[in-house]
Amino acid sequence: MTIGIDEVGRGPLAGPVFVAAVALPSRLDLKKSDLPLRDSKRLTAHQRKAWCAWIKKNREILYAVARCGPKLIDRINITQAANRAANRAYGKIIASLSAKHYPLATLLDAGLRLPQGIAQKNVVKGDEKIPAIALASILAKVARDAYMTKQAQHYPEYGWEKNKGYGTALHIKALKKCGPCDIHRLTFIRNFRIL
Repeated sequence: MTIGIDEVGRGPLAGPVFVAAVALPSRLDLKKSDLPLRDSKRLTAHQRKAWCAWIKKNREILYAVARCGPKLIDRINITQAANRAANRAYGKIIASLSAKHYPLATLLDAGLRLPQGIAQKNVVKGDEKIPAIALASILAKVARDAYMTKQAQHYPEYGWEKNKGYGTALHIKALKKCGPCDIHRLTFIRNFRIL
């Protein structure tokens, strides 16, 4: 069994960072899914949703999603917030495993770290090389996109249903006109000298 962990939402100006962990049994044949498996950014929204449905339907796969919001990101920085969410997602997976199903490996996409004392390995471009990390990337992306689309209903001026909080021209224009809202990352706005 391999646990793969990946994050989505490191760079946006608004919204949480989401991290997913997937415990994937080594005997599971992912080729049966008839879907291409790669980094979530290289899949269509339809393909990502199909993978999520496949993961949730497959009882052999354990998964967990965690997030850290903008206020925490502003307080402790994006790297520490992503690592905190990774630790939460990992903890949920470990709590669900029995001793006989204990993971052989915990692999994280480069840039993420679990606390010291946990056996782990970082893999550069892990979401392109390691199936468990790719699945984690997909789950995190679908969860974050759904969150930001829902937030767009509360804050329609920023266009989050299209840009998901990233610094597009439309988002920056709305930010200059309306100012930041409750889910903007104030440290990111300052860094980009938008206001």
